[in-house]
Amino acid sequence: MEIPRMTLSASLLRLSLAASIALVLGACDPQPEAPPSNAVTAAEPDAVQVELGDYDWRLTRVLGADGQAGSGPLADPAVIGRPLELQFKDGRLSSNGACNIMGGGYKVEDGKLRIDALMQTERACPGEVLMPADAELSALLEGGPDFAQAGLTPPTLTLTAADGRALVFEGVPTPETRYGGEGTQVFMEVAAERQPCSHPLIPDMKCLMVREVEYDDAGVQTRVSEEWQPLYQEVEGYEHQPGVRNVLRLKRFDIANPPADAPSVAYVLDMVVESEIVPGKD
Repeated sequence: MEIPRMTLSASLLRLSLAASIALVLGACDPQPEAPPSNAVTAAEPDAVQVELGDYDWRLTRVLGADGQAGSGPLADPAVIGRPLELQFKDGRLSSNGACNIMGGGYKVEDGKLRIDALMQTERACPGEVLMPADAELSALLEGGPDFAQAGLTPPTLTLTAADGRALVFEGVPTPETRYGGEGTQVFMEVAAERQPCSHPLIPDMKCLMVREVEYDDAGVQTRVSEEWQPLYQEVEGYEHQPGVRNVLRLKRFDIANPPADAPSVAYVLDMVVESEIVPGKD
């Protein structure tokens, strides 16, 4: 029995042939190279960003537009060594600046740091570099610098101005981050002179002499403890000057599982409320 032969019309044959040619040519076209696995596009978010508010951001380097070590007031060792820091908390940026305190609302938008109504104190600053450094920092912040985070140990934050100059900050964990809580605000008066005190591990120790102070919500002092007590530890961030009495606002943090003979709380300086030079005894 003869098997019937199947035939194609001329138009169908041309269509089939064109499709086959297109497939062959497509297979022969060079394919675009895949980007290397470590490539990062401009739109890709940094995968290792940390919470800004968990760190104090300390200025460590100033770079010129060429990426090399920069110059100018902010690059001066007197400024780098203060240290100059930025803090981010509850939608606000604050800085101790080189001399004056400055701050304002902030947001990060399209890769840029936007500051809303930056304000700063206007106290006189010693030396010839601190006030120009404050002015340089203020101008950079208000100029909407490029904002980039990187790294984890330690994290870094880079602010780059429109002219290519950059400030590089290193993240230092805040006391709240290190101690795992908000802490308790306390006020402490520190006597002008240290006094000998007995410590089981430190011979010939001299302690700060302190007493608690209380203020009401209006900032009026309401109570001062009568007795001075030795403080068998240092206050983080506080450097005592002999002959100067201070009232300090502190954060007190509980320390989980402290070593034997170590304090169970830590005191961190928030601000110096009051200072007085006490004349020495003749």
